[in-house]
Parts: sequence; structure tokens; C-alpha cells
Amino acid sequence: MSNTVLKTSRRNFVAHKGRMALSAVAVLLSVAFVCGTLVFTDTMNTTFEKLFATTGADVTVSAKPVEGGGDGDAENPRSGRPATIPGDAVQKVAAAPGVQSAQGSVVSLSVTVVNAENKNVGPSSGAPTIAASWNDNELKSMEVSSGHEPRGPTEVLVDSDTAKKHKLKIGDELRTIAVTGDFRAKISGIATFKVTNPGATVVYFDTATAQQELLGAPGLFTNINVTAKDGVSDEQLKSNIATAVGAGTYKLQTAKESADQGRKDVGSFLDVMKYVMLGFAGIAFLVGIFLIFNTFSMLVAQRTREIGLMRAIGADSGQVLKSVVVEAFLLGVVGSVLGVGAGVGLAVGLMKLMGQMGMHLSTSDLTVAWTTPALGIFLGVVVTIVSAFIPARRAGKVSPMAALRESGTPGDKKAGRVRAALGLVLTGIGGAALFLSAAAEKAAPGSLWLGLGVVLTLIGFIVIGPLLAGVVVRVLSGAVLRPFGSVGRLAERNALRNPRRTGATAAALMIGLALVACLSVVGSSMVASATDELDKSVGADYIVQSQTGQPVMPQAEQKLRATKDLDHVTAYRELQAKITAPDGTTEEDGLGAQDPSYAKDIRRKMVAGEHAAAYGANAMSVGSLYATKHNVKLGDELTVAFVGGKTAKLKVAAITSDEGNLDKGMKYTSTAVAEANLPADKLPRPFMLLATAKDGQEDAAYTAVKAGLEEYPQYKVLNQTDYKKALKDQVGQLLNMVYGLLFLAIIVAVLGVVNTLALSVVERTREIGLMRAIGLSRRQLRRMIRLESVVISLFGALLGLGLGMGWGATAQQLLALQGLKVLEIPWPTIIGVFAASAVVGLFAALFPAFRAGRMNVLNAIASD
Repeated sequence: MSNTVLKTSRRNFVAHKGRMALSAVAVLLSVAFVCGTLVFTDTMNTTFEKLFATTGADVTVSAKPVEGGGDGDAENPRSGRPATIPGDAVQKVAAAPGVQSAQGSVVSLSVTVVNAENKNVGPSSGAPTIAASWNDNELKSMEVSSGHEPRGPTEVLVDSDTAKKHKLKIGDELRTIAVTGDFRAKISGIATFKVTNPGATVVYFDTATAQQELLGAPGLFTNINVTAKDGVSDEQLKSNIATAVGAGTYKLQTAKESADQGRKDVGSFLDVMKYVMLGFAGIAFLVGIFLIFNTFSMLVAQRTREIGLMRAIGADSGQVLKSVVVEAFLLGVVGSVLGVGAGVGLAVGLMKLMGQMGMHLSTSDLTVAWTTPALGIFLGVVVTIVSAFIPARRAGKVSPMAALRESGTPGDKKAGRVRAALGLVLTGIGGAALFLSAAAEKAAPGSLWLGLGVVLTLIGFIVIGPLLAGVVVRVLSGAVLRPFGSVGRLAERNALRNPRRTGATAAALMIGLALVACLSVVGSSMVASATDELDKSVGADYIVQSQTGQPVMPQAEQKLRATKDLDHVTAYRELQAKITAPDGTTEEDGLGAQDPSYAKDIRRKMVAGEHAAAYGANAMSVGSLYATKHNVKLGDELTVAFVGGKTAKLKVAAITSDEGNLDKGMKYTSTAVAEANLPADKLPRPFMLLATAKDGQEDAAYTAVKAGLEEYPQYKVLNQTDYKKALKDQVGQLLNMVYGLLFLAIIVAVLGVVNTLALSVVERTREIGLMRAIGLSRRQLRRMIRLESVVISLFGALLGLGLGMGWGATAQQLLALQGLKVLEIPWPTIIGVFAASAVVGLFAALFPAFRAGRMNVLNAIASD
């Protein structure tokens, strides 16, 4: 009998392939997103692995990072100066046993390179701009494709990708801005990567120029690239070098360790991106479950008599269930296999898109691990079978007597009541969890309650959907459908005919729109809170900072301080220090180091003392939470061990309130204290400058500041209006990315509406024929189906937006614990999404309405 079940399943699958097409598309899209994400991130990993494997020397010697200083391998990002090693270390390394050659090199990432038009030629994708010395190790990954290598202080070599993007050619002049000053050089050659360049801009100078211009002194290096003699392993070479220069003196890494470190640094970013994208793929799968569930529910209902006949001729309930499950399996396999292919295409498309943004990924590195298609097909098949199981089980319960009845089975009223009760309980518990989250006094437990509340209210709304459909659809119909007269009433009754189906169809749309509404509320509240805090606390007129996180170079700071019409300029630095409280507790924390004028630029609410007193001799401020936790009082002395510098006793001259402040918990001291306790090369550069105009000169000063810093395009000059707009734009860009990813789930939901209507038209073939026979025109029929689609879409949108705004408002209460106290509902966005849902409904109904309108009346009446 198993062969009969399989044959029956195959026949039914082929017979209903048109009805299952949209479900297959939903599986395809979800699997494609999973596989595309995995192929894309695997390809990026392959690209970086090739780059790291190619560029690493057998052993690399570099300066040992300061413990806790966050200096990285070769760069102190806060000081803008590469960590250096003395030139005589090259000779010591070269003398170690097993060394074939040792060559010093210079590398700096804290540079900006501009062309003759004063435009930054660095990447906008987040990749670095690298300035380095040209040496033999670079020949592993680069080759000079035109011109020649740099041979003096007036020559520079540039990578071909940057040259192509910015139309640079040999003889063009580039200006390099480093912490040691600006210098100019003409392009002597263009170098091409032998491996894929993931998007960095690279310029090369001769070694002497790189030492002088990037490090500020001759005879210094950032790295030593060591090549081993034949037969000497990298590990043995590393051990020999450690003995020659002194163990622990420098940081030593084999080629494998360098590559592993690079993979680790890049991998953390790629993992975040991968899991975020897979999370959205999971949402698409969740939405697809409703589509597949609805499809099989309707197919089973339409085949009630057929299934009853099967039972009558001897098929048992298990065989009927297996028959439907096998159909689902075939659907999952077909959709998943197509999805794997589409996923590879999606990955290639993402690579092309990244190429447009400046991150170059070659299709020659395209990586499709066997686990990717295996996982995609497994997920697609499992999700499809799980989605179809309840309809399949329902099919198995069809009795042989159903062969004597009309197609379709009445709903189980008892099951409906149980479902409604369960939905109300889940929604109530979820609402209580959201209330506890909003009332939480600490973020950690509040976040747990929020997560629980989101999950339970979502499940509750899904379960209670049929009950809500009976109420909400009637209300919506009164406003939307009744003006269309009898056609509108017919559409309303069709939407209410099967509340379970309407609820499931709307739930798919509800999920995506709930997330859109939640994130919109959170994003708008963040911007409104930050804007409110800016108005309350920032007294400075202008903010100067890099958009890429670079520190402010000395020459740019000097230009700003020399600008006329300014009353004062404040440099904002951030140090790392180990701070010991009077109770003996030591914590490593950030310590702001500012000019005394910072007390004028930032209005801080004080718990004790005066803000300005924190910038006196050997003085500092602490936040109120720290003071309470460690019982710190005004006048107490804290022991502050500056990372990379001295240890000092600093008196607490002010205690700032942490309530409502965005820089909650920050401690401050003066620039003079930082300069006294840190060597000049360890003193961080300011990452932000605050400037205040003289009274009445705000407009003139703004123009002068922008003109003065025009030759440093890496810095933006923002007045408070500009800063608010930039903040809003940044949040908006992030939300747009999220909306773009959620769009996949919304597409699947729209397919669900299309499929539900299309199958509903088939289910009501005879009914439609009778309505046409008694005078309903094609135009009225199509309008009826479109209106039904609109009201279902609006129902899903209303539930989703309401649920999402509740989530967003609760999340904002947690953010209020971090100082983001303003709740703002973005009504234009919410109203726009609700209106767009009606358009989505109209679009989803186009094909089903067209199909219904083309029905032959006599054939439809004769249909059984």
C-alpha cells in the first residue's frame, strides 16, 4: 500500500502544482536567504583567509601592546601613532639562528589620503586606508602593474582599485594627512593585488619617507618581516628570535598566528552580520509556515470528498496522513533545491553590491561548502512538513461518509473555543511580562521580561487571530467596505466565512509589520531622546569629528583654534585607566580628559561639587552610580593608574548625576592631568572638538570654521541642527537596512494573501458561477475579491502595528534606564505603513480577481 500512497501523493502534487506554486516560492525565498547568507559570509572568509595567508611573513615582529591599552597589534587608534620598535632590533633579529632575511617595515592606519581636488580617496565601506613602506614582503600580495615603485620622498605607489575608482594616474599628486603632519607626493606607479582586495585603500612610500612622515623620526619601524631558512619551521624560528631579542620584549607571531589573528578580528564582524541575516531568514521561514499551513488546509478542505472516497475503498487514516505529508515533502524538496540555486545567485548579487560600495569580492573566491545546500534543503523540507502536519492530520480524520457530502468540512467549534481561551491566556501572560519589563529598575532582568513578553504576545495574537478576525474585520468593514454597497458586504462575509483562515493569512503580514513598528518606535525614541539631551546639556555651538572614527590630527586642531570669531575650543579625549576606590575595589574604565572649558560646553546636573572643579590640579569627577556603589564622597582620593603611563592620586572634586545622561557613568579629569601622567606618544588625540562662538558671531564663526577645515575632508563640522540631522540620518539608514531585510518576510506574507485568495476562488467556483448567473458583473466580482484582500491586509496591519508599538514602547522604557527617556511614536510612518497595507492588499488580489473574472459561468455552476 506504501507504493499506492506514494503514487497518489505524486499524482496529487502534479495535479495541484499551480495551487502549490506560491508555497514553493515562499520555501524558495526562505532557503535562498539562508543559503545566500552562508555562501556570502563563507566567500568573505575565504577572501580574507587568502589575503592573510599571502601577506604574512614566516615570523612577524611588532611592538608589544600595552596591557589593557587596546592598542591592537601595530596601532594605537586613540593616539593616531603606530606603535614602534627601534631600528637596531632588525640587526638583532637578523642575527638569530635560522633567519634567512629580516626586513623592517612601516604600516599606519591612522592616515587620510586626498587627491588634487581635496577629496578623500579612502574607502567609504568601513575598510581602512593603509599607508606603508614598499618592501619585499609586499611582493607576495602586490605587483607593480604600471610605473615603478617609490624611490624618494616625492613619490607614492597606489593600489589599482583606488586608482580606478578615483581616476588616478601616474603623475597625479596625493596629499597624505598623518599625525606627524601633511605631506605631498606624486604617483610613480600603480600596484595590482594578486589576491582579492576586500576594499582597502593602500599607498606605499619608500622606507625612509615612511619612517619620517608616518612615524616622525628615522630609524623606527612598526614591524619586522622575517623569512626562515630552508628546513627551519616557523615555530622554531619564533623561538630563536625570542631568545635573540629577549622573551617578552616584542610581540612575535608566526604566519599561521598572524592569519588566525586576522581571521579572528574579521570573523567577529562577519559572525554578527551572518547571524543577523539568518535571524531575518528565520522570520521569513516563520511567515512561510502560515502560507504553507493555509495552502494545505484549503487543499484538504477542497478534497474532502476525494479523501472520503479513498477511505471508502480501504485507505486508513494513517495512509491518508502519509499521502498529504509526502505531498508536503515533495513541495519542500522542490522549493528547497530551487532555493539553494537562488541562494548562490543572491550571494553573487550581494558581492556585486558590496563591490559598488567599495568592498571588492571576486567570484573566483565563491565558496559553497557542502553543508550550505544540505542545511538549506533540510530546513526547507522540515519547515514544510511541520507546516503541513496539522492539515494532514485533519485529512486523516476524514470519514468515508464525507464522500457523500459537499466539499469542505465545518469547523470544530469546541476546538475553536479552546484555541480562543489559550490565545487569551498567552496574550495575558505576555502582556504581564511586558508590564514587568517596563517597570524594571535594571536593564538585564527587564530585557528578559521583554523577550518573554514579545514571544508570548506574538504567539497569543497568532492563536487568538480567528477570534479577533470576527471582531476587527467587522469594524474595518464598516469603515472600508460598507461604502461599496452589496459588493462590500459580500467581501466582508467572505473574509468572515473562515476566521481561522483569515487569521492565519493576516498573521503572516502581522509578524513583519510588528517588527517594523517596534523598530520605528525604538529608532524615533532614540533620536528624540538624544535630541532632547542635546538641547538640555550641550552648550557648545559646533562639534568637529571624523565620520570614520579617526582622531583629530594636530594640524586640524590648530586650524580650528586659530579660527576667528571663536570664544574657545575644547578637546575631548578618552583614556583607559585602572581606578582604585577608597574601598579597595579596582576597575578598568574609561576616563575622559578635557580642557577646563568643557564645563561651559556641557551642562551637567551635579550631585555634589561644581563641574568646573573636576578640571583643577590633580582633580577628577565620578558619576553618581559609581559614587554610591563604592561609597565615594566629595574630597576622597582615588588611585588612578593610567594605562601606558604613571599612577596618580586624584581628588574627587565633583560627583555628576547619572540620571538621564547619555554619557552615563563617565569620569572626567583635565587634559593637564593626562599630559602629566602619560608620555607624549601615549597621549590620545581628541576624537572630538567642541567649539563655541563669540556672542553674536555664530553665523560668521560657522562659516569660518567650515572654511578653515575644508582641506581636511575627513572631518565634519556640525552645528547643533546639523548634529541632530546627522543623528537622525544614521538611525534612519540603520532602520532602512533592517526594513530591507524584513521586506523578504513581507513578500512571503503577500504571497500568502495571493495564495489564500487564489485557492479561495477555486473553492468558491460554483458559488461564483451562481452569483454571476444572477447578475453579478465581472467588474463587481473582481472588486469583491480586491476588497476582501484589502480588509484581510488591513486586519493584519492593524494587529501588527498595534503589537509592534506595544513592544517598542516597552523597549523604550528599558532604554530610559540608559538615559533615553523620550517616547516618540512615529505616526507618519505608522499611518503610511497602514495605508500601504491596503495597496498591498490590492496588489495581492490582482491575479485571483483576474482569474475569477475569466471563469465561464456555465462551467462554474456545473463544477462540483
